[in-house]
Amino acid sequence: MIEIVGVRFENSNKIYYFSTNNLTLPIGTKVIVETSKGIEWGIIAIANKQVNDDTVVSPLKSIIRIMNQEDFRTLELNQQKEKKAFAVCEQKIALHDLKMKLVDVNCAFDNSKLLFYFTADSRVDFRELVKDLAAIFRMRIELRQIGVRDEAKMFGGLGVCGREFCCKSYLGDFQPVSIKMAKSQNLSLNPTKISGTCGRLMCCLKHEQDAYEELQKITPKINSLVKTPQGKGFVEDANLITGKLKIRPENEENMPYTIDRSEVEVLRVGKARVTKEEKECRKLEGK
Repeated sequence: MIEIVGVRFENSNKIYYFSTNNLTLPIGTKVIVETSKGIEWGIIAIANKQVNDDTVVSPLKSIIRIMNQEDFRTLELNQQKEKKAFAVCEQKIALHDLKMKLVDVNCAFDNSKLLFYFTADSRVDFRELVKDLAAIFRMRIELRQIGVRDEAKMFGGLGVCGREFCCKSYLGDFQPVSIKMAKSQNLSLNPTKISGTCGRLMCCLKHEQDAYEELQKITPKINSLVKTPQGKGFVEDANLITGKLKIRPENEENMPYTIDRSEVEVLRVGKARVTKEEKECRKLEGK
Protein backbone atom coordinates (compact mmCIF):
# COMPACT_ATOMS: atom_id res chain seq x y z
CA MET A 1 0.00 0.00 0.00
CA ILE A 2 1.04 3.60 -0.63
CA GLU A 3 -0.35 6.86 0.72
CA ILE A 4 -1.43 9.36 -1.95
CA VAL A 5 -3.47 12.52 -2.44
CA GLY A 6 -5.42 13.55 -5.54
CA VAL A 7 -4.73 16.99 -7.04
CA ARG A 8 -6.85 18.91 -9.52
CA PHE A 9 -5.28 21.71 -11.57
CA GLU A 10 -6.71 24.94 -12.95
CA ASN A 11 -8.98 24.49 -16.01
CA SER A 12 -8.94 20.73 -15.54
CA ASN A 13 -11.26 18.31 -13.76
CA LYS A 14 -8.91 15.38 -14.11
CA ILE A 15 -7.36 14.24 -10.84
CA TYR A 16 -3.69 13.29 -10.59
CA TYR A 17 -2.09 11.26 -7.80
CA PHE A 18 0.87 12.63 -5.84
CA SER A 19 2.98 11.43 -2.95
CA THR A 20 1.97 13.15 0.29
CA ASN A 21 5.53 14.01 1.44
CA ASN A 22 4.34 13.19 5.00
CA LEU A 23 1.78 16.03 4.88
CA THR A 24 -1.85 15.76 6.01
CA LEU A 25 -3.88 17.48 3.29
CA PRO A 26 -7.67 17.88 3.58
CA ILE A 27 -9.81 18.45 0.49
CA GLY A 28 -9.64 22.04 -0.76
CA THR A 29 -6.06 22.68 0.37
CA LYS A 30 -4.01 24.61 -2.18
CA VAL A 31 -0.59 23.09 -2.72
CA ILE A 32 2.59 23.47 -4.75
CA VAL A 33 3.52 20.31 -6.65
CA GLU A 34 6.23 19.02 -8.93
CA THR A 35 4.91 17.92 -12.34
CA SER A 36 6.45 16.77 -15.59
CA LYS A 37 5.89 20.33 -16.86
CA GLY A 38 7.58 21.99 -13.90
CA ILE A 39 6.39 23.51 -10.64
CA GLU A 40 2.60 24.10 -10.56
CA TRP A 41 -0.14 24.83 -8.04
CA GLY A 42 -3.26 22.76 -7.55
CA ILE A 43 -6.12 21.96 -5.19
CA ILE A 44 -6.47 18.76 -3.17
CA ALA A 45 -9.48 16.84 -4.52
CA ILE A 46 -8.77 13.54 -2.72
CA ALA A 47 -7.45 13.70 0.84
CA ASN A 48 -4.75 11.36 2.20
CA LYS A 49 -5.64 7.77 1.43
CA GLN A 50 -4.00 4.38 1.11
CA VAL A 51 -4.12 2.66 -2.29
CA ASN A 52 -2.54 -0.45 -3.78
CA ASP A 53 0.84 0.06 -5.40
CA ASP A 54 -0.42 -1.33 -8.72
CA THR A 55 -3.12 1.37 -9.01
CA VAL A 56 -0.57 4.19 -9.46
CA VAL A 57 2.16 4.84 -11.97
CA SER A 58 5.52 4.92 -10.23
CA PRO A 59 7.52 6.89 -9.41
CA LEU A 60 5.00 9.39 -8.04
CA LYS A 61 5.78 13.09 -8.08
CA SER A 62 5.65 14.70 -4.67
CA ILE A 63 3.73 17.48 -2.97
CA ILE A 64 6.31 20.20 -2.29
CA ARG A 65 4.41 22.28 0.24
CA ILE A 66 1.11 23.85 1.19
CA MET A 67 0.78 27.24 -0.49
CA ASN A 68 2.04 30.08 1.69
CA GLN A 69 1.60 33.85 1.47
CA GLU A 70 4.50 34.24 -0.92
CA ASP A 71 2.99 31.60 -3.22
CA PHE A 72 -0.33 33.43 -3.23
CA ARG A 73 1.45 36.68 -4.18
CA THR A 74 3.21 34.85 -7.00
CA LEU A 75 -0.14 33.46 -8.18
CA GLU A 76 -1.67 36.95 -8.12
CA LEU A 77 1.24 38.39 -10.15
CA ASN A 78 0.91 35.54 -12.66
CA GLN A 79 -2.81 36.24 -13.07
CA GLN A 80 -2.04 39.91 -13.76
CA LYS A 81 0.55 38.84 -16.33
CA GLU A 82 -2.05 36.56 -17.96
CA LYS A 83 -4.48 39.47 -18.37
CA LYS A 84 -1.79 41.66 -19.90
CA ALA A 85 -0.63 38.85 -22.18
CA PHE A 86 -4.20 38.24 -23.34
CA ALA A 87 -4.66 41.88 -24.36
CA VAL A 88 -1.26 42.07 -26.08
CA CYS A 89 -1.82 38.82 -27.95
CA GLU A 90 -5.21 39.98 -29.27
CA GLN A 91 -3.56 43.14 -30.60
CA LYS A 92 -0.82 41.14 -32.32
CA ILE A 93 -3.36 38.72 -33.81
CA ALA A 94 -5.21 41.67 -35.36
CA LEU A 95 -1.91 43.20 -36.53
CA HIS A 96 -0.88 40.00 -38.33
CA ASP A 97 -4.47 39.47 -39.58
CA LEU A 98 -4.54 35.88 -38.31
CA LYS A 99 -7.78 33.88 -38.56
CA MET A 100 -7.78 32.69 -34.97
CA LYS A 101 -9.67 33.38 -31.76
CA LEU A 102 -7.74 33.68 -28.50
CA VAL A 103 -9.47 31.76 -25.71
CA ASP A 104 -7.23 31.82 -22.64
CA VAL A 105 -3.70 32.44 -21.38
CA ASN A 106 -1.93 30.44 -18.70
CA CYS A 107 1.29 31.51 -17.00
CA ALA A 108 3.32 28.68 -15.48
CA PHE A 109 3.65 29.08 -11.73
CA ASP A 110 7.44 29.19 -11.95
CA ASN A 111 7.26 31.80 -14.74
CA SER A 112 8.94 29.43 -17.17
CA LYS A 113 6.45 29.97 -19.99
CA LEU A 114 3.23 31.55 -21.23
CA LEU A 115 0.70 29.20 -22.83
CA PHE A 116 -1.88 30.71 -25.22
CA TYR A 117 -5.00 28.70 -26.11
CA PHE A 118 -6.86 29.53 -29.33
CA THR A 119 -9.45 28.18 -31.73
CA ALA A 120 -9.35 28.34 -35.52
CA ASP A 121 -11.16 26.75 -38.45
CA SER A 122 -7.90 25.62 -40.04
CA ARG A 123 -4.16 25.58 -39.48
CA VAL A 124 -2.62 28.94 -38.61
CA ASP A 125 0.93 30.10 -39.30
CA PHE A 126 1.67 31.89 -36.03
CA ARG A 127 5.48 31.92 -36.18
CA GLU A 128 5.71 35.72 -36.42
CA LEU A 129 3.19 36.04 -33.58
CA VAL A 130 5.36 33.85 -31.34
CA LYS A 131 8.42 35.98 -32.14
CA ASP A 132 6.56 39.17 -31.20
CA LEU A 133 5.28 37.71 -27.93
CA ALA A 134 8.69 36.31 -26.98
CA ALA A 135 10.29 39.71 -27.60
CA ILE A 136 7.73 41.41 -25.34
CA PHE A 137 7.56 38.97 -22.42
CA ARG A 138 11.11 37.58 -22.55
CA MET A 139 10.05 34.04 -21.74
CA ARG A 140 9.09 30.82 -23.48
CA ILE A 141 5.91 31.16 -25.56
CA GLU A 142 3.65 28.27 -26.55
CA LEU A 143 0.48 28.46 -28.65
CA ARG A 144 -1.97 25.56 -28.53
CA GLN A 145 -4.98 25.13 -30.81
CA ILE A 146 -8.01 23.62 -29.08
CA GLY A 147 -11.47 22.49 -30.17
CA VAL A 148 -14.84 24.07 -29.46
CA ARG A 149 -15.56 21.55 -26.69
CA ASP A 150 -12.35 22.54 -24.91
CA GLU A 151 -13.33 26.19 -25.29
CA ALA A 152 -16.69 25.57 -23.61
CA LYS A 153 -14.91 23.68 -20.82
CA MET A 154 -12.62 26.64 -20.16
CA PHE A 155 -15.33 29.31 -20.19
CA GLY A 156 -18.03 27.28 -18.44
CA GLY A 157 -21.69 28.28 -18.34
CA LEU A 158 -25.17 26.87 -17.80
CA GLY A 159 -26.70 24.14 -19.93
CA VAL A 160 -30.35 23.80 -20.96
CA CYS A 161 -30.88 21.84 -17.73
CA GLY A 162 -30.02 24.94 -15.72
CA ARG A 163 -26.89 23.40 -14.23
CA GLU A 164 -23.21 24.10 -14.87
CA PHE A 165 -21.69 22.42 -17.92
CA CYS A 166 -20.72 18.82 -17.17
CA CYS A 167 -17.33 19.38 -18.83
CA LYS A 168 -16.64 22.32 -16.54
CA SER A 169 -17.99 20.87 -13.29
CA TYR A 170 -16.77 17.27 -13.09
CA LEU A 171 -15.86 15.53 -16.37
CA GLY A 172 -12.16 14.69 -16.39
CA ASP A 173 -12.08 13.75 -20.07
CA PHE A 174 -14.58 14.17 -22.88
CA GLN A 175 -16.66 11.08 -23.49
CA PRO A 176 -17.46 9.94 -27.05
CA VAL A 177 -21.04 10.89 -27.98
CA SER A 178 -22.89 9.69 -31.09
CA ILE A 179 -26.21 10.38 -32.77
CA LYS A 180 -27.08 6.75 -32.05
CA MET A 181 -27.41 7.66 -28.37
CA ALA A 182 -29.97 10.39 -29.06
CA LYS A 183 -31.93 8.01 -31.29
CA SER A 184 -31.92 5.17 -28.75
CA GLN A 185 -33.21 7.59 -26.09
CA ASN A 186 -36.11 8.64 -28.35
CA LEU A 187 -34.96 12.25 -28.39
CA SER A 188 -35.68 14.70 -31.18
CA LEU A 189 -32.97 14.47 -33.80
CA ASN A 190 -33.18 18.20 -34.41
CA PRO A 191 -29.55 19.38 -34.14
CA THR A 192 -30.54 22.52 -32.24
CA LYS A 193 -32.19 20.44 -29.50
CA ILE A 194 -29.45 17.89 -28.85
CA SER A 195 -26.36 20.04 -29.30
CA GLY A 196 -24.66 21.92 -26.49
CA THR A 197 -23.39 25.47 -26.37
CA CYS A 198 -20.20 24.28 -28.05
CA GLY A 199 -22.22 23.18 -31.09
CA ARG A 200 -21.42 19.49 -30.60
CA LEU A 201 -23.68 16.74 -29.33
CA MET A 202 -24.41 17.21 -25.62
CA CYS A 203 -22.13 15.26 -23.27
CA CYS A 204 -25.13 14.35 -21.10
CA LEU A 205 -26.41 11.98 -23.82
CA LYS A 206 -23.75 9.61 -22.52
CA HIS A 207 -24.98 9.61 -18.91
CA GLU A 208 -28.09 7.44 -19.26
CA GLN A 209 -26.99 5.46 -22.30
CA ASP A 210 -26.16 2.29 -20.35
CA ALA A 211 -29.67 2.20 -18.83
CA TYR A 212 -31.28 2.71 -22.24
CA GLU A 213 -29.18 -0.06 -23.78
CA GLU A 214 -30.42 -2.48 -21.12
CA LEU A 215 -34.04 -1.49 -21.79
CA GLN A 216 -33.51 -1.90 -25.55
CA LYS A 217 -32.55 -5.53 -25.02
CA ILE A 218 -36.00 -6.32 -23.62
CA THR A 219 -38.08 -3.98 -25.82
CA PRO A 220 -39.17 -4.93 -29.37
CA LYS A 221 -37.88 -2.61 -32.09
CA ILE A 222 -40.11 -0.37 -34.18
CA ASN A 223 -41.67 -2.20 -37.20
CA SER A 224 -41.14 -5.59 -35.54
CA LEU A 225 -43.83 -8.21 -36.13
CA VAL A 226 -45.09 -9.40 -32.76
CA LYS A 227 -47.66 -11.80 -31.36
CA THR A 228 -49.97 -10.51 -28.62
CA PRO A 229 -53.06 -11.86 -26.85
CA GLN A 230 -55.10 -9.86 -29.39
CA GLY A 231 -53.29 -11.37 -32.38
CA LYS A 232 -50.38 -10.45 -34.63
CA GLY A 233 -49.34 -6.87 -35.28
CA PHE A 234 -46.51 -4.43 -35.89
CA VAL A 235 -44.82 -2.20 -33.29
CA GLU A 236 -45.56 1.40 -34.22
CA ASP A 237 -44.13 3.04 -31.12
CA ALA A 238 -42.29 1.95 -27.98
CA ASN A 239 -41.72 3.74 -24.69
CA LEU A 240 -38.50 2.34 -23.24
CA ILE A 241 -39.14 3.79 -19.79
CA THR A 242 -42.73 2.60 -19.23
CA GLY A 243 -42.46 -0.50 -21.41
CA LYS A 244 -45.68 0.35 -23.27
CA LEU A 245 -45.94 -0.56 -26.96
CA LYS A 246 -48.34 0.79 -29.57
CA ILE A 247 -49.38 -2.09 -31.80
CA ARG A 248 -50.84 -1.79 -35.32
CA PRO A 249 -52.83 -5.00 -35.96
CA GLU A 250 -51.90 -7.09 -38.97
CA ASN A 251 -55.57 -6.83 -39.94
CA GLU A 252 -55.79 -3.14 -40.90
CA GLU A 253 -59.51 -3.07 -40.11
CA ASN A 254 -58.76 -3.27 -36.38
CA MET A 255 -57.73 -0.21 -34.37
CA PRO A 256 -54.21 0.17 -32.90
CA TYR A 257 -53.89 -0.59 -29.20
CA THR A 258 -51.37 -0.26 -26.35
CA ILE A 259 -49.87 -3.21 -24.52
CA ASP A 260 -46.97 -3.92 -22.16
CA ARG A 261 -43.79 -5.38 -23.65
CA SER A 262 -43.97 -8.33 -21.26
CA GLU A 263 -47.13 -9.53 -23.07
CA VAL A 264 -45.69 -9.76 -26.58
CA GLU A 265 -43.58 -12.29 -28.45
CA VAL A 266 -41.32 -11.05 -31.26
CA LEU A 267 -41.83 -12.99 -34.48
CA ARG A 268 -39.66 -10.85 -36.76
CA VAL A 269 -37.30 -8.04 -35.82
CA GLY A 270 -38.03 -4.77 -37.60
CA LYS A 271 -35.45 -2.70 -39.44
CA ALA A 272 -35.11 0.93 -38.44
CA ARG A 273 -34.99 3.51 -41.21
CA VAL A 274 -32.41 6.28 -41.32
CA THR A 275 -34.27 9.54 -41.74
CA LYS A 276 -33.04 12.65 -43.55
CA GLU A 277 -33.06 14.48 -40.21
CA GLU A 278 -30.79 11.85 -38.71
CA LYS A 279 -28.33 12.07 -41.62
CA GLU A 280 -28.04 15.82 -41.15
CA CYS A 281 -27.62 15.41 -37.41
CA ARG A 282 -24.65 13.06 -37.84
CA LYS A 283 -22.59 16.14 -38.68
CA LEU A 284 -22.62 16.95 -34.96
CA GLU A 285 -20.78 13.78 -34.05
CA GLY A 286 -17.16 13.84 -33.00
CA LYS A 287 -15.12 16.02 -30.70
